[in-house]
Amino acid sequence: MLIEDKTFKFSLSIIKLVKDLKANKEFVFADQLLRSSTSIGANVVEAGAGQSKRDFITKMAIASKEARETRYWLRLIKESKLTKIGTESYLDEIDQIIKILTKIVKTSQETI
Repeated sequence: MLIEDKTFKFSLSIIKLVKDLKANKEFVFADQLLRSSTSIGANVVEAGAGQSKRDFITKMAIASKEARETRYWLRLIKESKLTKIGTESYLDEIDQIIKILTKIVKTSQETI
């Protein structure tokens, strides 16, 4: 599934940013960002093993919520200038992921 690969690669890319935040002693932001960003892919993978259509939709909706939370943390990190690493590419990627997940959830709900 394309979204599985996309969310996995996004989680991997976030690790660089998290390492920089921790090096700058921004542990709370680093931990929150790592938790929410890796949760996206974990929920997508769980959705693929869903026991029912409703279970699939629920897991994808959770992934979408985690993606939105990740975007929130990225915006806070950007605006507060907690790192010298540019966050624009991360924000662009998370926006794409949110769009894909939203489409998956909406399309799946229409076929119930």
